[in-house]
Amino acid sequence: MNKDTQSNALADPAETLSADSFVPWRELLTSRYTPALALVCLAVWLHAADSLIVATMLPSIVADVGGTRLVSWSVSLYQIASVVAGAAAALLTMRYGLRLPMSFAAQLFALGCAMSALAPSMPLILVGRALQGLAGGGLVAMSFVAVGVIFPRRYTARAMAAVSTFWGISAFLGPLIGGFFVEFATWRWGFAFFALQAMGLAVWIAMRKADAPPKSESQSARGFPLRRLGLLCLAVLLVSYASVEVRLLQTSALVGLGVACLALFLWLDSRADHDRLLPKAPLDLRQPTGAALVMILCLTAATVAMTTFGPLLVTAIHQTSAVTAGYIVACGSIGWSVMAVTVSGTPERLDRLIIALGVGLIVVSVAGLAYAVPHGPVWLIAAFAMLDGGGFGMAWTFILRRTTALASPGEMQRVAGAIPTIQRLGNALGAALLGIVANVTGITRIEGAAEAPSAASPVATWVFGASLPLAVLGLVAMVALVRPQGAEVKGMARA
Repeated sequence: MNKDTQSNALADPAETLSADSFVPWRELLTSRYTPALALVCLAVWLHAADSLIVATMLPSIVADVGGTRLVSWSVSLYQIASVVAGAAAALLTMRYGLRLPMSFAAQLFALGCAMSALAPSMPLILVGRALQGLAGGGLVAMSFVAVGVIFPRRYTARAMAAVSTFWGISAFLGPLIGGFFVEFATWRWGFAFFALQAMGLAVWIAMRKADAPPKSESQSARGFPLRRLGLLCLAVLLVSYASVEVRLLQTSALVGLGVACLALFLWLDSRADHDRLLPKAPLDLRQPTGAALVMILCLTAATVAMTTFGPLLVTAIHQTSAVTAGYIVACGSIGWSVMAVTVSGTPERLDRLIIALGVGLIVVSVAGLAYAVPHGPVWLIAAFAMLDGGGFGMAWTFILRRTTALASPGEMQRVAGAIPTIQRLGNALGAALLGIVANVTGITRIEGAAEAPSAASPVATWVFGASLPLAVLGLVAMVALVRPQGAEVKGMARA
């Protein structure tokens, strides 16, 4: 959307109503923004459901093409590529608008799925997974940018609630669809199914009215920050690899190098001008944007233990079935979707309160899981998993709305794109760091059913206990985000 189009949209009397006014679902779903909402939801669905479908199909894939030792990289490469693509998404949309980059990402996703569907070996499947991660991460980040740029602020909460609903639906349908292809067809058709959806999305985006702003000659000539993206990729890769085989010197060196690469990436990006990938001062707690991104980084790292190690530890300690453990993890997605829809009509004046309540629920859930996973009962684990997702669902939309509202106009797209990117970075780094804790405390000793409970319980205590300091850091950053800013302080003074 160019500046003139955006100005015309904001001039619409129906859209200049206060963001505090209540917006019924019917108003949004019958507005001229409905096609854009459907497009964004489909883009998010591709990224969210694809991961769960592939996780369901992995045993059949390994049985067919082999490559057991490479299975973990099917997730790692997807996540690393998603982080890198998400970091580049805001800059791409600022240079070329939304239509061209989103259409290209959808085509790239289709290509990655097609490669995986036709691959005769695991290494080629991994190449396809990397392309899917690159495209999926870009699609999600650009969808967040689209919500911030295309939709008026009064529609933002409802639009994000719709996105969250699709994310929750994927938690149920993803494994079912993957199981359907494995049971009644072949895993290759599962990849083909998503390739067709991605091509349909690419065609749909290409048919929409062009929104790319005219590029200046200097912009066209300017290169892309590949060096910084390479540093970001290397940082995540080093920390992820450090958790594969834990040795004191090797692991410490890899983590140290990864942190150094991440710091160098942030320093170089802060010195850039028009081609910055992240907002200014992205980790500065004194700025609302920095506080929001630090909070998201810490909270996602603190809560990744359940999705990464939860199924293995729950089945080992409490002797549940794999299906039961899977649906305990899915409780997080259910809680997110239900809470996001429930609070989506909340007026903007309550954003700070809703964010604080949501983050509070997340911190309580982290502490609760640190007790419930080692000790049970199973229903308590499920309850805290749902509380975790509910906290994110309550706060997420309003984090986006508050942060983009407080950002300068030139930073808004970078902020919107950075939020899902930092979320995935937190997931990747958190999984790697907690993987080190799990390996050190003996997760590899969980083998037979007889000794599994006694071996797994201490691991669960350490892994989920190590998540608590990260959650506390997220709580501190939340306080910095919700403190009154500028006009809010003046408003309270007048009151």
